[in-house]
Amino acid sequence: MKIVNIVLTLLIFIFDKYREVILFEGKGIMAEKINIVYQDGTGEIVEKKSRFIGHVHASETEEGAVEFIDRIKKEHWNAAHNCFAYVVGDKSQIQRCSDDGEPSGTAGRPILDIILGEDIRNVVIVVTRYFGGTLLGTGGLVRAYQKGAKAGLENSIIIQKKPGCKVFIKTDYNGIGKLQYITGQLGLLEVETIYTDIVEVHLITPEHLYDLFVTKVTEATSGRAVIKNLGEVFYGELDGECIVFK
Repeated sequence: MKIVNIVLTLLIFIFDKYREVILFEGKGIMAEKINIVYQDGTGEIVEKKSRFIGHVHASETEEGAVEFIDRIKKEHWNAAHNCFAYVVGDKSQIQRCSDDGEPSGTAGRPILDIILGEDIRNVVIVVTRYFGGTLLGTGGLVRAYQKGAKAGLENSIIIQKKPGCKVFIKTDYNGIGKLQYITGQLGLLEVETIYTDIVEVHLITPEHLYDLFVTKVTEATSGRAVIKNLGEVFYGELDGECIVFK
């Protein structure tokens, strides 16, 4: 039985690592793991005395992306250019970019290529240029705007947003050690643990690990642990902490 569980766990790990799409049981929809901006950021580079400032912002709507672009343009009204690109929608349905007066294809599209290359959704990047007096040429502009976009992303926090189940477990103090071992074995994230005369744990499990988790906990605690599936959620991980999205 232990060998079967080990093999099953290994197969599930491989599935989770290389599959980017999970079919939600009973809902008939495809829920993707997506990279999103958890915290906005700004970064700057200098190319031949021209300053390129990358502004990164999370937006789930095109209206929100446009509002951010307008705000940056007002803040940097005296800049030579405020070029931008955005990708909106969990499946990247909306993609827009602008060279804002730079030679065609030297700014907006290169910024968009950075977003698509990093596979980030629901994000807008504006790269502001303050002209330094030296022409960079077509290739130089492409590289500079891409570096500006990357500088903004490097100063942002990007996390993976994933589908899963929020699970509640109630156990006694004899069972908590076994529960923690199983949680660690499967790489699950705890949201909250409350210690009173009993132990109550809230954690997140990927959808495809839920049944295996229940089986392991039930066997380890001889059925004494109470386990409830509280429903489907989206979650992420930052510095070992679990983030549950509303």
